[in-house]
Amino acid sequence: MLSQSSLAFLKDFLMASGPSGFEFEQAALFRKYTGQFAHRVETDVMGNTVARLNPDNPFQVMLAGHYDEIGFQVVRVMDQGLLSFRSVGGIDPMTLPGSQVEVLTASGRIPGVIGRKPIHLQTPDERKSVPEVKDMWIDIGAETKEAAARLVHVGDPVSFRSNFCMLSKNRVLSKGLDDKIGAFVIAEAFRILSARKNLRVGVACVGTVQEELGLRGAAAGTFGIAPRVGIAVDVGFATEVPGISADQYGELIMGRGPGLTRNADNNPVLLSRIMKIGDRKKIPYQLETGHRSTGGTDTAAIQLSHGGVATALFSIPNRYMHTPVEICDLHDAEAAAKLIAETVASLSPDDSFRPGID
Repeated sequence: MLSQSSLAFLKDFLMASGPSGFEFEQAALFRKYTGQFAHRVETDVMGNTVARLNPDNPFQVMLAGHYDEIGFQVVRVMDQGLLSFRSVGGIDPMTLPGSQVEVLTASGRIPGVIGRKPIHLQTPDERKSVPEVKDMWIDIGAETKEAAARLVHVGDPVSFRSNFCMLSKNRVLSKGLDDKIGAFVIAEAFRILSARKNLRVGVACVGTVQEELGLRGAAAGTFGIAPRVGIAVDVGFATEVPGISADQYGELIMGRGPGLTRNADNNPVLLSRIMKIGDRKKIPYQLETGHRSTGGTDTAAIQLSHGGVATALFSIPNRYMHTPVEICDLHDAEAAAKLIAETVASLSPDDSFRPGID
């Protein structure tokens, strides 16, 4: 079971807010938590947090989980005191009307709600169509444009309202589980590894930024670290809900362990090692292909850095991805952290990962 201190960190982490490019709250929490176990903690110019074990070892293993989240940004303060906005990251506009949000200003969080013309006043065609962000606004309760302008500024980031909730002993609901649950997993693996004696490799535990805008933090971070091995943790689509075809997308079931992805972004030699360790240590995992043959997670950016990196992707099953109410199972997170720690502890500087040769 996860410790009380780990669970306390997870709650604080999920309650933090920071869309891509504005990850300051969660970065501070990640630095503080991993700093308890690290030999050194760094922050690069992108905003990635890098906690290190054995930082001078030439064989570096990069653990990556992105702590940015989808959100919005204020575009204009409108004449009515309302705010026009744009999306940051991929967001289903069907989920937005009526959503509670928070504008993250220099003076603190300003609560608001995303508004749209009431259904009673919509034309029949409007009721049938998918709403567009341009037809919505954020209402912060300001009575005039001047009153709103005193509270917020153009460019201020906006997040879904923090909403951490334990639905059961092991299932958690929160906005931003994509991918703060992944960053939590690598922090837990890092904590486990910090207690291991005779660790033969260096470990760079990286909370990455701007993944939702194109893997930008991972690309820059990997170049600076120059790892030999990279393990990323992200969320994957839980397929046990209605309407998702197992024949098309495979199976990834909440509570049965993390998914180990088999696609072009993953090194088959490293994946084989992880599977053997999981089987030997009786740590549950699932095999999946992901919903595409390459791309979409930090793994893709890590793999292509320098002359290439041996990579693996762990996927935490997630329901309702990219909405304000994502759900994950902590059993999957715990299993992922253990399996990652056991894998890294098995590595030595002599290991090589050339497919079909090693």
